[in-house]
Formats: sequence, structure tokens, C-alpha cells
Amino acid sequence: MNKYSLWELYFEEKNKEKKEKLKQEIILEYVNLVKIISGRLYNFYGSNIDYEDLVSYGIIGLIDAIDKYDLSKNIKFETYASIRIRGAIIDEIRNLDWIPRSIRQKSKMIKEVYKKYENLNGKEPTVEQLSKELNKTIPEVNKILEEVNIYNVVSLEEEISDNLKIQIEDKSEEMNPEASLMKKDMINRLKTSVKKLKEREQMIINLYYFEELTYKEIGNILEISESRVSQIHSKAIIRIKNDLF
Repeated sequence: MNKYSLWELYFEEKNKEKKEKLKQEIILEYVNLVKIISGRLYNFYGSNIDYEDLVSYGIIGLIDAIDKYDLSKNIKFETYASIRIRGAIIDEIRNLDWIPRSIRQKSKMIKEVYKKYENLNGKEPTVEQLSKELNKTIPEVNKILEEVNIYNVVSLEEEISDNLKIQIEDKSEEMNPEASLMKKDMINRLKTSVKKLKEREQMIINLYYFEELTYKEIGNILEISESRVSQIHSKAIIRIKNDLF
């Protein structure tokens, strides 16, 4: 039975026990999607959390997606579920509050220096210029950029969610035109921010978020190290955050 037939049976089934069995089949059908998303996030959190924990958080998101999915909306379940799965994992990690205060402070410091430099000079600072502004060596600045990369990515998603409550909830958007407009506005602002990035930064954002490649795979394509990909990614996210918020 293909997954589309499975969905049709699931929505048509009225018997509670049979419906639950079909739901379990759907979960098994999409568990690989959970593993893929968990694997990508594990690149960030691997030293702080177990992969199995990420998968378990993702399964919660998958179940939530199945419960709330509306077949009539013509939205691919994979698209809808991916956001639910990722959101569930991020929420659980956020609740753990594992990010050290020192990392939060470093992220704030880098963000403020970026904004100050860009306001004064009309362009982003290089690593060399950051080292002068922070009175630190270039290796020290690169290390800081790597350390804050995780926090920057997570906090960007949190800020977008907290400020505009962006969710793929078609019913709520139909009932609330303002929320729909705010979502469209944020998407347009994100696109504009990404277009302001340097070519290599845009490429990394595209390869990571849209092509779903790992740092190692991106590094192989660009012929740079994983740590260098992390640094460039971190700088790009800082710029986007400064531009949006």
C-alpha cells in the first residue's frame, strides 16, 4: 500500500482501534523523515544531547503533525510535518536550556559589534576588523564565531516564532488575515536579508537550509573546512538577525 492510499484510509476510517493502527503505519512510513531532521540538528547539538533523544522529540512532532494534518489543504504532508518535527525538537531543546550563559553573552557581544560597525561603515566587518573591535586575535574570533553558531541559528528561529508566531496553520491564517500578512511579510524580509549576503554566504545558506547538506558536504563542495563553513554560516545568521530585529 502506498502512503497516499494509507492517508485516504486513515481519514475515512471511523473505527477508533483501526484508525490507531493506521496511524502507527503512517508513523512508520515517515519515521525516516524524523531521522533525517534529527540527524541534521545533531550536527549542532551532538556534544550536548543524544541523537536518540532528538529522534524521540521529533516523533512527538510527527504525531502532532498527523493529528493536525488536513488533506484537503493541498499541502504536502512532508512539508507540514518537517516544520512540526523540527519545531518539536527545537522546543524540547529550548526547554532544556543547555546553552551556557557565556555563549549567550558572546553572541550578544558579536551581534552588537556587527551592528555598530555596519552603522558606522555601511558594511559588515571582516574577521580581522572584528578582532580589532574586540581586542582579540583572529583565531580567538573564529573560535567565538564557531561557539555562537548553534545559539545564533536556534535563537533566530525562536525570535521569528516569538515575534510573529509563524506556523503552517491554514485554518488560523484564513480566520486571521493579519497573521497571514505578517507571515508573508516575514518571508519577504527573510528573502531580502539573504540577498544582501555575500555570494558564498548565500550559497551556504542555500545548501544548508534548502539542499539540506551537512557542513562536511558543503565544505567538500566549496573546498573549505567544516569549521570555516561554520564560521561563515554564523556570520550570515548574525547579519540576518541584525537586519530583521
